Amino acid sequence: MNINTVHDVEFGAELEPFQPDTSIDVTSAFADAVGWGDGGGRFTDHELARQQGLPGALVPGLLTLGFLTAMIHRWAPTGRVACVDTVFRTPLLADSQVEITAVVTDVDEDTGAVELDLSAKNAKDETGVFGTATVMLPLE
Repeated sequence: MNINTVHDVEFGAELEPFQPDTSIDVTSAFADAVGWGDGGGRFTDHELARQQGLPGALVPGLLTLGFLTAMIHRWAPTGRVACVDTVFRTPLLADSQVEITAVVTDVDEDTGAVELDLSAKNAKDETGVFGTATVMLPLE
């Protein structure tokens, strides 16, 4: 169900999980778009990333923030994401399964502010990224 106003939001509701495209093609295109394409393979090549001591090519943190925001906008297309605050605990790898989830933790029907707890988990069910978001929704 899409959320159109703050009155559509239920405390404790879980947003529909989102499995973003973390393919090496996507991480490479993102790295190129933001000027990180020459990062020594960190986002574009698994073997070059391993040579740098990483477990493989990474999903850039900014791209992960984009994935989190995309999930929020799928849930509440009329909402405005006012703030996203995240902690990166473990790397998310390109070409891996990632599931992004969120739960409503506060609803202010007077201001339209909705707080969400966010997480991005890898295929091993490890939380690589967690945080919160404030979404402003119309009152009517």
